[in-house]
Amino acid sequence: MDTRAHPTPVTTALRLCLHALLVGLLVLAALRATGDGIPHATAVVVLAGVMAALYAAGALAPVVQPHTRAAALWLTALGAVWLALLALSPDALWVAFPLYFLQLHLLPVRWGLPAVAVTAAAAIASFLLHGQEVTPGTFIGPLLGAAVAVATVLGYDALFRESERRRELIDELVSTRAELADAERTAGTLAERERLAREIHDTLAQGLSSIQLLLRAAERSLPEDAPATAHVRRAREAAQDNLAEARRFVRALTPPDLQQGSLAAALSRLSSRTSAPDLTVQFAVSGTPVELPTPYEVALLRTAQSALANTVQHSGAGRAEITLSFMETSVSLDVVDDGRGFHTDTDTAGAAEPASTTGGGFGLPAMRARAASLGGTLNVESGPGQGTAIAVTLPLPAATGHGPQDAENHKNHENAEDRNAAEDPAGAGDPEGRAA
Repeated sequence: MDTRAHPTPVTTALRLCLHALLVGLLVLAALRATGDGIPHATAVVVLAGVMAALYAAGALAPVVQPHTRAAALWLTALGAVWLALLALSPDALWVAFPLYFLQLHLLPVRWGLPAVAVTAAAAIASFLLHGQEVTPGTFIGPLLGAAVAVATVLGYDALFRESERRRELIDELVSTRAELADAERTAGTLAERERLAREIHDTLAQGLSSIQLLLRAAERSLPEDAPATAHVRRAREAAQDNLAEARRFVRALTPPDLQQGSLAAALSRLSSRTSAPDLTVQFAVSGTPVELPTPYEVALLRTAQSALANTVQHSGAGRAEITLSFMETSVSLDVVDDGRGFHTDTDTAGAAEPASTTGGGFGLPAMRARAASLGGTLNVESGPGQGTAIAVTLPLPAATGHGPQDAENHKNHENAEDRNAAEDPAGAGDPEGRAA
């Protein structure tokens, strides 16, 4: 017979009590029949034994489960044997009480309640069949027992469903906590990789590039047959090889999404991955795309990822748009959704991120920190029921050396170095102009 997917000591004890109650009442009916010497006493004992055996078979059968055809057939067979026993012995009336619980537990409510009513009617009819005195208790007893059984089983089912919902919620929270921990570890790893890439590029790679250029200048200033020329050339080649290795490290440590193409391509893939049946994410580029320094691309990509994560988790939006705009002196990223929005004075991110002032959200502070580290700004516009718009703007003035043209010049600088190293081992070119 049953049971629940996750039996507990309480449910196990209740089942054992139900088994003991039914078997005890059958034994009582058999003993009363033999002790009182009623007619057909042998038949009563046989039917009581048959019903007990049939009950044990169903209780142990794996196929007898709630709301199944096997359970309905088993209850029908039990009911038929019980009616036969009830016709021979008035003491079989009390077996109706455990039958109530079985019917309510194993049958759907729309069939369980009528079955209980029929069982109660049969119990009341047995008084008349055996010629016993009819009193108010004749009707109240079976009906009261049926009412208690209905209230108990339905109440237990409601509590069980609530317990299952809470168990599922706890499982979901545990799973979410594990996923959050993995996401935090991944984010920390990526942030450290980005930091290392910047440090290697800004220190080691730049230093090796300067050493290479200075050695090239020294090599050009020495006569070809000078004893030191070969040593200077080998030193320059070693610096060149180490510079190439450093650049490979930098490329390997950049975010994976940016390794497969430009920032626009990474944002387009992000939009496609985030889109779902209940959320459409579109991406657009405004202006003429130009190459951006890696820190700029990383900051804009992380801002888009964080804003979209809040849109998916909190806003209930059906549509979101990402716009990457290239202007003469700046680049901006706008993430707009049509979700439920929030009060902007609570300083929350996305569409309902818990306020950072209460210790619940870190999305906006992280976005602002990224923008501020590059001299940019972050603006948030939202209102209850009005959606959310997040805009980050990064200035690219030529004087800072971080603008799009400087990024292009930097890339050309690296490519020119590689070409010169391959085509002019003796150190052709103007080292003074390139060492700046």
